[in-house]
Amino acid sequence: MAAENILRSKEVSNMIKQGFISDPTFSFSPSRIISPTSSPHHHQNPSPSPSPPPSSSSFSEKIRSSSTLFEVMSEEQQRESKQLDDKRRKSQERVFKILADAPFQDGNLGGLRDVKLSITSKDGFMTTMNVHRSVLVDQSRFFAEKLQHDEGVMHCVEICDCDDVEVYVETVVLMYSDDLKRRLLKEDVGKVLDLLKVSSAIKFDTGIISCLDYLEAVPWSEDDEEKVVSVIDQLQLHDLAAEVLRRVSAEPSTSARGNDILLPLLSGVLHAKDDKARREMKALISGLLKEETMKNRNHINSIDVSCESLYQLCHKCLSSLTLCLSEAESIDENKRDRGLLKGEICREADNLQWIVEIMIDRRLGEEFVTLWADQKELASLHSKIPSMYRYEISRVTAQLCIAIGRGQILVPNDARFSLLCTWLEALYDDFGWMKRACKSLDKKLVEEGLGQTILTLPLAQQKVILLNWFNRFLNKGDDCPNIQRAFEVWWRRAFIRQYVADKDYSNLQITVCDYPT
Repeated sequence: MAAENILRSKEVSNMIKQGFISDPTFSFSPSRIISPTSSPHHHQNPSPSPSPPPSSSSFSEKIRSSSTLFEVMSEEQQRESKQLDDKRRKSQERVFKILADAPFQDGNLGGLRDVKLSITSKDGFMTTMNVHRSVLVDQSRFFAEKLQHDEGVMHCVEICDCDDVEVYVETVVLMYSDDLKRRLLKEDVGKVLDLLKVSSAIKFDTGIISCLDYLEAVPWSEDDEEKVVSVIDQLQLHDLAAEVLRRVSAEPSTSARGNDILLPLLSGVLHAKDDKARREMKALISGLLKEETMKNRNHINSIDVSCESLYQLCHKCLSSLTLCLSEAESIDENKRDRGLLKGEICREADNLQWIVEIMIDRRLGEEFVTLWADQKELASLHSKIPSMYRYEISRVTAQLCIAIGRGQILVPNDARFSLLCTWLEALYDDFGWMKRACKSLDKKLVEEGLGQTILTLPLAQQKVILLNWFNRFLNKGDDCPNIQRAFEVWWRRAFIRQYVADKDYSNLQITVCDYPT
């Protein structure tokens, strides 16, 4: 009689009345008969698989002979259905293997397995486990709350419409483990995140902590990183996952010091001794800054690089360039290797181009146009050095013209005209060398940018510059930028589509009529 009392089953309807399950994914089904065939040794047969699709040759032949859209779609559906059935079958096989090796299957474990736990997936696959109430209550605050009464009574619990039966079964198995850390070592980040979700749903605290400890220690891919942060946000585990999130989030005081971090990096690149490493780090920093600018243009966490810091670097580059050109002007060719001189000038010019590129990308280049236009001394020294040593300097002018022509830099007309007055002749003189020596130079881009910059000037200034270019191009040909499109626009503005600002309206007559109301 005592044994019957222990094994008697509570009415499922009573459990529902008691509000046993509050989570919508957990429910009790009084109408469902829990079949022993759901066990790992006697499981349900999966739904019959559709017949395999015809071979590719017969499929192609059918398309050629009497194909219809319906037939083609039907064949595709059959293939997709077979793939889905194969995936479901493999998942079920993994579930049965987990259950076969589960610790609660060991008859020597002791204690009555007094909870029949059924897990059903959205596609109808169901598996059943006979587990120990004592383990569930000890490991899960959810089960401790719901199974706190009626000790010694057989309970039937069903988890319905779960996304992945395998993960739920594995989570229950983990409750029986004395060393969760070792059990998780074989898993990947995606599986541990799934286990974390289930552990959080059933308030399995040891499982939650073990999953977070795993995530804190294991390397992540960039895809993993997004998933980890998303799941922690979804489960609202920020306090418990503080150590995990420290890998991807900085203290507010640290993120605000972006300028303190970036400025030494930029300075280090500018003064690098190894040219190969310098080129690689330039490309790396530029790429990261462009990526950050694109993603965080209006974001509070964007790197705060002060305009003053960038202009400090520009002034250092300009001073170095002026010094190099001053030495080059007074050099005795018999006392110094001209190749070494060329290398120093090109290096400093390349450094300046890099900083200017960063400023343009970050919309900080306006003041530099005026600064570059004011470099009268540098421009004078530039004219006294052969083009083969100085052409890299003219690439700075080309950069600015491209940015102005694209609308990336907005400066007053005086600054634009002053820029061309100071550096246009130098750009003309160096253009041939730039084309031949600079593999990365886009000739068409430079010509388009220069032409557009000229066309932003008043018509009278366009006339002076473009007539000068016309005569120069006739004599230099391809060694001079070809801006004939800008010349055509100027010509049409000046002689075909003339706009007269002070139009005479003296012959215009206005008649006012009063209409009766």
